[in-house]
Amino acid sequence: MSKKVPLGLTLLLIVFTALVTFLSTFVGVGIWSKSSSGIADGNSELYNKLRSVDDLFRTYYINEMDEDSIIDGIIAGYVAGSGDKYAAYFNKEDYAAFISDNNAQLQGIGVHVIYNADFRAIEVINVMPNSPALEAGVMPGDIIISVGDKSVATLGYYGAVSAMRGDAGTYAVFTVLRGDDYSEQKEFSIERGYVTEQTVISRLYEADPTIGIVRILQFDAGTPGQFIEALETLQSQGAGKFVLDVRYNPGGDLQAICKVLDYLLPEGPIVRTVYKNGQENVINSDANEFKYPMAVLINGSTASAGELFASALKDYNKATLVGVTTYGKGTMQSIIKLADDSAVSISVALYNPPFSDNYEGVGVKPDIEIEMPEHLKNVNIYKISDEEDTQLLEAIKVLS
Repeated sequence: MSKKVPLGLTLLLIVFTALVTFLSTFVGVGIWSKSSSGIADGNSELYNKLRSVDDLFRTYYINEMDEDSIIDGIIAGYVAGSGDKYAAYFNKEDYAAFISDNNAQLQGIGVHVIYNADFRAIEVINVMPNSPALEAGVMPGDIIISVGDKSVATLGYYGAVSAMRGDAGTYAVFTVLRGDDYSEQKEFSIERGYVTEQTVISRLYEADPTIGIVRILQFDAGTPGQFIEALETLQSQGAGKFVLDVRYNPGGDLQAICKVLDYLLPEGPIVRTVYKNGQENVINSDANEFKYPMAVLINGSTASAGELFASALKDYNKATLVGVTTYGKGTMQSIIKLADDSAVSISVALYNPPFSDNYEGVGVKPDIEIEMPEHLKNVNIYKISDEEDTQLLEAIKVLS
């Protein structure tokens, strides 16, 4: 449930000193009262206006002002007004959480949940390995109806998810319904801990166990290891054909997607990044490759690194793409750390598939276009059975 910034989060741990140092130096005496930087001289209209507004608030506003909030607001506003639709500002706390999340480390109990409208509750769809939730006996299918002393219906979905989250060493107290008729009620009090986020979920296709299904939720530092382990486990169980599902995958880390594709692709380019100055960098795969039949499921919520995954396999004729055209994000961001341990995400390059064109604003087209049934288009993917999933069935047909 944490914030994600799609593809290419090359963590440039440099200090963006000019603006932040200027702001920090004069807190308490009027943020814009004087300048120790050449930035203000470069755009006097912008900074004169900010100084004027700052002077007005300090002169007339009847309450105390939070200097940190003002600085956060100014930076967030600048980012929002930059025209970079993928840009973001992380305050110190958000940035620390992002780094932890991108490194596949979470603090919590270790479950994936969705909203269950029938019960006005949240439903557990997956329990992460080696997690406090697994040890305590939480199960997929459990319906969480209350957190603490408040019902999920009262808290709302996001409020309930927020209440479930917390730092390691604190306790998550909640009540679930389970059983075929959900008549069994069970209460949990689980100490939160550090959990390796599970971004890959795999299984054999029940109707044909020679086919393995691997769903990649996103790409972070833990994804390559989990992905390779999933494929190897399915092979040991008899799978020789694979459906790789990146529907609703929002993207993630550049290094992670490249490691995953390096495992699958033959020798050659994985991704070509083009920067503002025209410089092009190419990341290449080695000669080892995964030589099994594959189909890739995509939809309109497949974005960024998820799109690179699909387009790279298509470029090498390694897989058949099934579904509908993807989101269309072919721009790479870098997270740049600021002097006060906050950070900004800036679009710094276009990233291109191995051989085909960039798909920013266009998306990646499937080889076989097939929609989900109309009555299932607003149903959570985790609540759709294999028999109902027309896109999955088409991918199975391709492999069979």
